[in-house]
Amino acid sequence: NENLLSMLLQNASITVKHFIIGGGFDTVKRPIAVGVVMLITYLLAVIANVLNILFIIFDKRLHKPMYILICNLAVVDILYCCSTTPTMIGVLLAGVNTISYVECFIQMSVFHLVGVMELFALAIMAFDRLIAFSFPFQYHSYLTNTRTLVVTYILWVVASGFVAVMPVTAATLPYCTSRMKYAFCDYAAVIRTTCVDPNYYFNLVSVMMFFLLFFTFSFIGLSYFVIAFLMKFSSNRDKKKMASTCVSHLIVVTCYYSPLFVLIVFTRVGVVLTLEERQGLLIGTILSPSLVNPVVYCFRTKEIKNKIFKIFTKKADILN
Repeated sequence: NENLLSMLLQNASITVKHFIIGGGFDTVKRPIAVGVVMLITYLLAVIANVLNILFIIFDKRLHKPMYILICNLAVVDILYCCSTTPTMIGVLLAGVNTISYVECFIQMSVFHLVGVMELFALAIMAFDRLIAFSFPFQYHSYLTNTRTLVVTYILWVVASGFVAVMPVTAATLPYCTSRMKYAFCDYAAVIRTTCVDPNYYFNLVSVMMFFLLFFTFSFIGLSYFVIAFLMKFSSNRDKKKMASTCVSHLIVVTCYYSPLFVLIVFTRVGVVLTLEERQGLLIGTILSPSLVNPVVYCFRTKEIKNKIFKIFTKKADILN
């Protein structure tokens, strides 16, 4: 039976050189307006994150573990929005609705890699705050710049290992159509173009993503539970400092995890989303954190905020 099924799939399959991006935007009433909004959001997100990285690189006073992690998050956000948004903008504004097979797999791999790295980046930032508040005097000896960079590199390697499952499984399957139901090349979009029952592959990735979501979110929650416990024994001044630092991170965590929980966890337990709702959540997951993260850290991190203020005051003095 298995050999017969394999032969039938082989006969029904086609050779795909290009994928047609059709889903998600077919029913959009004003594609130009949506495309322009996405383009503006995309440009703002990239510019803001690049500026964040440049501020940290060129100011030696910011060469500290916390800012290395902020810089890593900015790199993740740039890759996150650059991996998929240009494709969606191209569909909406230029009508370019095809993508080559190789480009599609690169896009899928990068998109899911930085998606996992966003989880890891937020978790390691929570760990940084936990060490800072638990061991304030030993913080710089426990968490050095070198150790922070090594941990960050390890997390990128681990994330790559998790994500490698997706292109490897998708590339070995026969394809029955080149038309995608979604707006860019993610794993679900590619699997739905194959001739096989997608549920097994969806469940495989859902289990993996649920594990990553549960582990990272639990770690972040536990970190803040300990920080909240420590705040009881701190002075009012220290409490304000802790709260100010933690609020930035909590805003970013909420912004990223909320749509992911709906998209991955809820849909696996029976919540049915329309194609438009799924696309909206995906786009929100990509663009919202990429724009919110640099803004939050620019305006809520004292050193970066002061640096921006000095730059603008100097320009104002020159003009006057």
